[in-house]
Amino acid sequence: MAAAEETTTNALRAKAATASDVAASVKSGPSLLTRFLDLLSSVKLGICLLCLLAALCMVGMLVMQQNVEGFDKYYPTLAPAQQALFGKLGIFDIYHVWYFNAVLLLLSLNIILASIDRFPKAWVYVSKPKLDASPHWLKGQEQSAELNLRDSNAQSLSERIAAACKDVGLKNTVISEKKGKTFVFAQTNAWNRLGAYAVHVALLTIFTGGFLTAYLGVTGSMPLQAGMKSKEMSETVFELDKPSRREFNLPFEVECLDIQQKLIRKDGPITANNTLDWLTKVRIRDPNTGTTEEALVHMNRPYDYRGYRLFQASFVPVGRARNVTVQLTPEKGGPTQEIKLGRDTTSETTLADGTKITFAGFRGAFSVGEEDPGQDTTDYQNPAAILLVTPPNGKAEQAFAFSPEMAEKAPLAKQPKAGYTYRLTDFERVADGHILSIQRDPGSFWVYVGFTLLGLTLSAVFFFAHQRVWAAIEPGDDGQFKVTLGGNANRNRLGFEERFKRLAQKLGATADAQ
Repeated sequence: MAAAEETTTNALRAKAATASDVAASVKSGPSLLTRFLDLLSSVKLGICLLCLLAALCMVGMLVMQQNVEGFDKYYPTLAPAQQALFGKLGIFDIYHVWYFNAVLLLLSLNIILASIDRFPKAWVYVSKPKLDASPHWLKGQEQSAELNLRDSNAQSLSERIAAACKDVGLKNTVISEKKGKTFVFAQTNAWNRLGAYAVHVALLTIFTGGFLTAYLGVTGSMPLQAGMKSKEMSETVFELDKPSRREFNLPFEVECLDIQQKLIRKDGPITANNTLDWLTKVRIRDPNTGTTEEALVHMNRPYDYRGYRLFQASFVPVGRARNVTVQLTPEKGGPTQEIKLGRDTTSETTLADGTKITFAGFRGAFSVGEEDPGQDTTDYQNPAAILLVTPPNGKAEQAFAFSPEMAEKAPLAKQPKAGYTYRLTDFERVADGHILSIQRDPGSFWVYVGFTLLGLTLSAVFFFAHQRVWAAIEPGDDGQFKVTLGGNANRNRLGFEERFKRLAQKLGATADAQ
């Protein structure tokens, strides 16, 4: 009796200890680290961070950033309170402010942790599909049906069902047996279960490219005139209302060989609304590789070299001429002649009497005295070519070739130089110089890859669906077999419903034919 009581007491103590352990376990719950990681990998947090990132990007689009041309004019238009608030919050440089980077980092971490947490479950759908299912489970699926089919044996019937599945588009079929029952499993687009993780990879690729661009990218401008060499580009940097210039040295030298401007109206101004294309011919000398190559930079056709992109940005609004046609009239009488002079190797011409004429310069709005470098001469009010004329065995003299209209008014045009008077009969209009924008963007390639992958994966995810069908075959009465069909899809359930109905009808029609 005492032994029995002792045994009962020990049992009660054991139960109490077990209950105490369970209660302690429930009370303690997951560790703080586990709960923190669960929060970081939650889908809700990811959606919130993605919306926040989109909102910050929208702010960067609506508020002009301080590294954008024209910020020096935009900033004074804001109210003092806006200037102070936006400056304090870093809104004028939103893509480099600490909280933008923090959101980007948290979102990237959320995507990585969510993928690590959920990928193994999704991989099971692809690597280890569920091949069998009980009739009770199948009846509880999105689509289910019960059929009584006649056939010689279960194996033959399972092959018929597998063939019907393939006919309706469920290409991957597996026939298996378990505990005396035969099962047919068919599916299509199992890879769709992994589509979300391809989207994650695309987003991370875009974020990586954006980070590389923001912190390793360089953008600057390089003014060029024909014959000019440079290996420096500069960028205007704004610290709110304090603009400054920052210069960068390129790892190569750019020599401008020629600039050209294709106009809509040949005799019109060299303004943007009368221009079809700006062309800048350059020679790139690279001391690191010892190579030299020539390139032609168009307005809509940039040139890429060693990760740097050269494209047209602007022009100097001072009218010049790429080449001129000058009419020469001998001072002592005789036939006139026309010569064409250019800024390149054809800039010098030797006449029959040995006189050498060189194209020395051009002014779009000629006036006596020094040229005003700030004057806009894009419409060529008083064009004039400046020539250097060297007679045989004589000294070089400066001569001017004016247009016929101006030559009648300017006494200077009627004065002969080296035995000739000069008239400007034609000229090819071009700006004084072009300004190339040079950009080094190490993240652009990855951004393009990321957006391409994102578009493809989103299309694949939403236009395709993982569809699965099971058939459980059980022996019935009178030589028939009881077939329970069931299936589900992860999206596009209306499309799957139509496919399932066609499968059931096809099996029913086959059974009637038997």
